[in-house]
Amino acid sequence: MDTHNLNLTYVVTVIVTLLVSMTVHEFMHGYVAHLLGDTTAKDEGRLTLNPLAHIDPFMTVLLPAATLLFFGAPILAAKPVPFNPSRVKYDEFGSAMIAAAGPLSNLVLAIAGALFLRAFTGNDFMSNTLVTFVELNVALFVFNILPIPPLDGSRVLYAFAPRPLQDLLEQIEPYGFFIIIFLVLAGGFGGWLSNFNQLVLNLLP
Repeated sequence: MDTHNLNLTYVVTVIVTLLVSMTVHEFMHGYVAHLLGDTTAKDEGRLTLNPLAHIDPFMTVLLPAATLLFFGAPILAAKPVPFNPSRVKYDEFGSAMIAAAGPLSNLVLAIAGALFLRAFTGNDFMSNTLVTFVELNVALFVFNILPIPPLDGSRVLYAFAPRPLQDLLEQIEPYGFFIIIFLVLAGGFGGWLSNFNQLVLNLLP
């Protein structure tokens, strides 16, 4: 197989994997919210596994294209699933459960992919596809549990944080997205993020 076809295959694999993984991620946010009494996601047509419902023209299409072109690394996000905290059981802890459902779904997908990988060790195409699937889902899990608003990890942290830390999270949330982009592009997370990624990969079955 020539390099052009190999690169094209990899790009297609990455795009399909991200669509599937982000769709499951957002669906699980809405599904857990629904279980906890909030029907906002369902009412707005977001309680679905149709990826088109979760694509944001800027965050999911234009932003990754631009960051890939200019910085060599795509930064992207799906359209956040809405929920109404006042309708969710268990108050802040219910909101934390909704937030945790997204990255945990990516971890489950990574575990499933790792298990399937054992069955396709003799098939190079399937093996490479599953390796990409596993690695991307682990990366989504690790990235989303970072405690920086508006990432899911900050929602979980908020439920258990003392009031001063909650106030700080609220203050930086309007700027959180720009902080994340800056840290990613500037390499501000350092080697520990990739090390944690590798640790999770090593713990998979």
